[in-house]
Amino acid sequence: MTAHITIPPQVQALLRQLNAAGFSAYAVGGCVRDSLLGCAPQDWDICTSAAPEQTEACFAADRTILTGARYGTVTVVRGGVPYEITTFRAEAGYADSRHPDRVDFLRELTPDLARRDFTVNAMAADAAGAVTDLFGGQDDLRRGVIRCVGDPAARFSEDALRMLRALRFAARLSFRIDGETAAAIHAARTRLRAVAPERLHKELSGILCGRQAAALLEEFSDVLFELIPELAPCQGFRQYNPHHARDVWTHTLAVVDGVPPEEPLRLAALLHDAGKPATFFFDKNLVGHFYGHPAAGAAVTEEVLRRLRYDRATAEFVTQLVAVHDRPIPDDLRGMRRMLARLGAPVCRALILLRCADAIGTGTADAAEQTARCEAALSLLAQAEKGCSSVSALAVSGRDLLALGMTPGPAVGAVLRRLLDAVLDGSVPNDRASLLKLASEIGNNA
Repeated sequence: MTAHITIPPQVQALLRQLNAAGFSAYAVGGCVRDSLLGCAPQDWDICTSAAPEQTEACFAADRTILTGARYGTVTVVRGGVPYEITTFRAEAGYADSRHPDRVDFLRELTPDLARRDFTVNAMAADAAGAVTDLFGGQDDLRRGVIRCVGDPAARFSEDALRMLRALRFAARLSFRIDGETAAAIHAARTRLRAVAPERLHKELSGILCGRQAAALLEEFSDVLFELIPELAPCQGFRQYNPHHARDVWTHTLAVVDGVPPEEPLRLAALLHDAGKPATFFFDKNLVGHFYGHPAAGAAVTEEVLRRLRYDRATAEFVTQLVAVHDRPIPDDLRGMRRMLARLGAPVCRALILLRCADAIGTGTADAAEQTARCEAALSLLAQAEKGCSSVSALAVSGRDLLALGMTPGPAVGAVLRRLLDAVLDGSVPNDRASLLKLASEIGNNA
């Protein structure tokens, strides 16, 4: 029995308009997969027997953009929403392990589906929602399997990035990777060295934020180390410390799974102990230590994220988090206010969550106790955020200090910082009169 999915009216209209002009047309790929899984597709891609110029002519009344002339893609904008419509095609020759050297436009659907990466992405649906599945995609969805269409080695030689896409889909959907497909990924992993860094990091972040990230990174650690060779020394590195029951790499994977699936947090979890192998030493009792590993890890993190072309804000946030990840979390409001003033709320929140996962990930800490501490610290942080935690939040400004007769210059900033310290310590309230009085006393004693 042919499966059916629900096609949105706007997409139906586009498909039927192509059909009325004499062309076959289908919704294809991820939108069909997600619909069969009961998920709302993020976008709807269309494939058609119409050549690009025929697609443009068919939608002459709409705004059209020739997005990829070589690959037959025309973007039709309708109702403010862009829809990519691509001509059926076959591809040949992949000198750069990414883009085809030759593209041939076709009139039939079958060879177009045959060129696609995985069976779960090689399904199409007509305007009525009837699904065409030539390669067992529905069965693989039911079995929870990511499997290449045809020969896995051929698919990865065509586009090396497909290896990371397989991991990303498996992580996101909690699927396993088919044995032949997995073997081909391990065998072809060095091809990833030729892929543009920004494409690598996009897939890496998708893997990290998946529901079974750690399990996949454990199974495909050799693939990850092609992207981040700095992590390879962590694998199997024993810590020889009573506070750690796991080696550095196994601990790292536990921490990745232990933090929320947010890109900066998962990146920090992945890289937080990257400095451990280089800083390891035994004390006189043959206990292992890693003094200075946060700073060493931060240096590695900065280099890795720069090489993979992460945006500056993400790189700086993650690097800072790795640099401070070993700091103790205050258990009193005064200490939390000081940490908040130093690091800012986003880093403080992330640090609390990372420290909790780090402690549980040792394999020696009580998970329930650590979770309770984390919740208490987050509650304390929320209290601290309601108060004053920065110079800009003081009830007085540099202008007020100048009005007291202070000389313009660095001394004004120094006094403001002392006022903030007093507020953070709770020795003076954050109100104008109290702060001006304290500022005068500081000025008189200068």
